Amino acid sequence: MRERNPDWSNALLNIHDVDGAYTVLQSDSGKVFMLSSTGGACEITLPVAANLQEGWNCKFVVKEDTPTGVITIAAGSAIIDMVMKDSGANASNSTAGTAKSNILIRTAAKQGDVVNVFTDGSTYYAEALSSTDDSIDFS
Repeated sequence: MRERNPDWSNALLNIHDVDGAYTVLQSDSGKVFMLSSTGGACEITLPVAANLQEGWNCKFVVKEDTPTGVITIAAGSAIIDMVMKDSGANASNSTAGTAKSNILIRTAAKQGDVVNVFTDGSTYYAEALSSTDDSIDFS
């Protein structure tokens, strides 16, 4: 019979609720941010990618079905390359190789929509999945 690992902390996701403005830290690598915007639109600021180690990553999950305000994930400069898959016919929200500054989670987003963000130490890359056409976008 296998012995159970008494230290379950190694198997659990590090989850952080966000309901308003938040500045992501270097130490937040590997976190899952559960997003709601009950107070209206808000901005989540990413650290400067050049200050991060290659492999830094986090995940943003929509917790509140149809958020009450747009949630902006801001990188501060045009350094996010994003691939998007939503219910639309042609994944029109992918950046197609043109880096952007912000990822926008709009009020049409549904609970469970997700954005994964990671860096190579100079540029952010993102992949997004959404059940609603155009609910995750960029600027």
